[in-house]
Amino acid sequence: MKPKIHPKYYWDAKVICACGNTWTTGATVPVIHVEVCSKCHPFFTGEQRIVDTEGQVDRFMKRLQIAEQRRKEREERRRLRTSPQRPVADLPLPATLTQALQDAGLNTVGDVLTRMAEDAKSLVDIRGVGHRGFIQLRKVLRKEGFEIPAAAEEIPV
Repeated sequence: MKPKIHPKYYWDAKVICACGNTWTTGATVPVIHVEVCSKCHPFFTGEQRIVDTEGQVDRFMKRLQIAEQRRKEREERRRLRTSPQRPVADLPLPATLTQALQDAGLNTVGDVLTRMAEDAKSLVDIRGVGHRGFIQLRKVLRKEGFEIPAAAEEIPV
């Protein structure tokens, strides 16, 4: 061995655990502090507990809570988007079609869907809607997540 390059070796180094357990061993430092030993580690004790020395469990739980909160916000936005109380003006329709529906007294999507279920022909007969507007209205409503009544699936003549 080369002289003066190796650290001093302590044959009776003391190991101290956070649970209070102590023992001696050989080491290059006189005192060693540990957080978990064979007396308190879940593997050896059979106890069901999480050993989290770096806060990984807390960080994971925070991420889990954030993900749950985002999922709830997404569901709420989806619910509001498909609400029958949604104004017709919020739909991505041409301005002329929106104005024609509003002039006919159909201000919410629920009003339009009710009219489609009862008498789809009356929607086509509204000035400014016609066959083309009716088709476009159905496409937009489907795309926005609304369920079109069976009576409105065919274009009334």
